[in-house]
Amino acid sequence: MIFRYTILYVEDVPASLDFYERAFGMARAFLHEGKDYGELATGDTKLAFSSRALMRQLGKDPAKARPDAPVFEIALETGDVPTALARAVAAGAVLVQDAQEEPWGQVTSYVSDPDGYLVEICSPVQVPSAG
Repeated sequence: MIFRYTILYVEDVPASLDFYERAFGMARAFLHEGKDYGELATGDTKLAFSSRALMRQLGKDPAKARPDAPVFEIALETGDVPTALARAVAAGAVLVQDAQEEPWGQVTSYVSDPDGYLVEICSPVQVPSAG
């Protein structure tokens, strides 16, 4: 089995795709003609979006995301956290935590997207060398 995609339930799929393209430099892979489902190309795994309206039509009632009480986060890795963070905020992300050096050697920062999903912008984890 492989991990293929994560789907975020959003109010406006085209707007969410546009935000992630501008804020994080991701490329749009697909937007269904009904505009209720879309995907971003992120390597082997896709980040997908489905409208809350479509999910309600399918008998589900997705809750809105809350950055102050998240149940998960999306982590995006970069070699330059401050620059990526500034780009995200300029595109409309809400700053949750400024870039900071963590005790394990990683730089982390957090923003929330327009739908309230928590997004971590981080550097690669620095694995200690064996010695």
